[in-house]
Amino acid sequence: MNTYSGRYPFGYWHVIVWWSDERIIRVSFSRNPDVTDGDIPAVIRLYLNGKNRNLSMLKSSATEDGHPYCGIYRIVKEIPYGETMTYGEVAKKAGTNARVVGTAMKRNPTPLIIPCHRVVAKSGTGGFTPSVEIKEALLRMEGVKI
Repeated sequence: MNTYSGRYPFGYWHVIVWWSDERIIRVSFSRNPDVTDGDIPAVIRLYLNGKNRNLSMLKSSATEDGHPYCGIYRIVKEIPYGETMTYGEVAKKAGTNARVVGTAMKRNPTPLIIPCHRVVAKSGTGGFTPSVEIKEALLRMEGVKI
C-alpha cells in the first residue's frame, strides 16, 4: 500500500493530509509551513477554496469497524455541508452522551473528511483542536452563521 502526504494553506494554517490509494489516514493543522512537502488530493484543495461541497467520496480509517468511535464518526460524516448538529443531537443518535461525542471530535484523525467542525455546542461554537479559529473559518466558508 502506497502512502502519500502533502499540505495546503488555509488562512494562517496549513492542512496536512496523509492518505493511501484506498483512504484518508490522517488530517491535521499546523502553522508551520515546512511541515511536509507535496500536494493534497484535489477534492480537498477544492473544498478548502470553497469550490467543492462534497467530500463524502473520501474514506476515513476512523469510520471502519473496530475504531472506538466509528459509530459517532459515521453520524458526523452524514452532516450536510453548511449544516450543523449539536453534541447532544449527535449523542442522541449514537446512543451515548455529549461528553463522549466531544471526546470523539477531539480525537478525530480525519477532520474535514469526518466534518467535526459541523458539531457545535448548544450555546455556541464549541471547541476545535488545535484552534477554534479553524472551526469558525470552516463554518463561515460553508455559510453557517456563527
